[in-house]
Amino acid sequence: MPKGKLRFWIVGLVALATIINYIDRGALAVLWPEISEELGMTKVEYAIIINVFTFAYAFGQTLFGKIFDWIGVRLGFVLAIAAWSVATILHAFATNLMSFAVFRGLLGVSEAGNWPGATKANAEWFPINERALAQGIFNSGAAIGGIVSAPIVGLLFVFLGSWQATFIAIGVLGLLWLIPWLIVYKSGPDAHPWISEEERQFILTGQRNEEAGEVAEYAPGTGEILTRKESWGVIMASFFLDPIWWLFVGWLPLYLNETYGFGVEEIATYAAVPYIGAMFGAWFGGLLAQNRIKAGWTVNKTRKSVIALGGLIMLVSLLATTVAATPLVAVMLMAVILFGFQTAVGNIQTLPSDFYSGKSVGTLAGYAGTAAKLAVVLLNFLIPIITADGNYAPAFAVGAALAILTVVSVFVLCPSIKPLQPKTETATA
Repeated sequence: MPKGKLRFWIVGLVALATIINYIDRGALAVLWPEISEELGMTKVEYAIIINVFTFAYAFGQTLFGKIFDWIGVRLGFVLAIAAWSVATILHAFATNLMSFAVFRGLLGVSEAGNWPGATKANAEWFPINERALAQGIFNSGAAIGGIVSAPIVGLLFVFLGSWQATFIAIGVLGLLWLIPWLIVYKSGPDAHPWISEEERQFILTGQRNEEAGEVAEYAPGTGEILTRKESWGVIMASFFLDPIWWLFVGWLPLYLNETYGFGVEEIATYAAVPYIGAMFGAWFGGLLAQNRIKAGWTVNKTRKSVIALGGLIMLVSLLATTVAATPLVAVMLMAVILFGFQTAVGNIQTLPSDFYSGKSVGTLAGYAGTAAKLAVVLLNFLIPIITADGNYAPAFAVGAALAILTVVSVFVLCPSIKPLQPKTETATA
């Protein structure tokens, strides 16, 4: 391990951006009672605004995957965070359904850039044996964001006295993040003036999978990426896995209200518990993968083993949640579910950089993100139907099936996780 730790400052800033990302997106839900009362808006209008965000978020994953491949990590994050911070500020000037939907759509498109950007930064700044750990640190930002979003927004509202001022303050927070980012992230590790030579070599010499041998970097275009079954393994695993996370992000408050009769204060107390499990899962999945690779396991064995472990944890705990007897037992089981989710997801998110060079990583990560969010849209249509009687057991059963399909996608479509080579070279080899 080199003495230099610049790479961890980089991923730390990305994790901080993710926390801000979750604060920004969570503000509308927290402030909605005030907004609806002041502007006379309805729950139906709220649902429309949320769906606009989700569709825009799905589209933004692919768009920003391309953008990060075109302009690089440094400027890509500047564009994404500046855009979503301005979009957050614009919420303060919304007065009706149309204006909220437009500003929420802008927020969705730009916030989506955080995920392909983080995957690409991970690929550039970390050797293979540390990528799952780096992804875990980044993903812990989402968990921490879920924990702190409502309290921070609530405190700002109490201090500032209006929902409009709260949106502006939250947006400014994102713009302030740009200052340390532009100072610290001057370039990639190959040319950064602050990085030690020891750390530079540690990163660059560990970029490729050693068991694959010396192969040229493979950075195919869009068409060729989508002809590889391994790419579809990444896309389908993301498609099946992501709705499990959003099952709790979007529906946990309603579950607690309908199942246990919780009010706002009780929901605020209990709803943070699952995200604590997620935070520990993000660290665990990354550290476990790093430990196994250092122990001599291949990247293929490591990724599949950790993803399968995460899938098993989710499967068992989701099924157990269908018969949870008390709210405390339910949220503790949900903490285990999200622990398993984060154990698996960090390793799934490293797959684009396991298969391709940095030039194509953002593109594939963007496609996978778009597929994931489209799956969330389908989930949001399905949940009200299968829980119409107030029983959420069918929703957790769907989650259990998705956990199985996630693992199957990786094992079937990604037979060997290692750097791919061009099809022409493979055919003539």
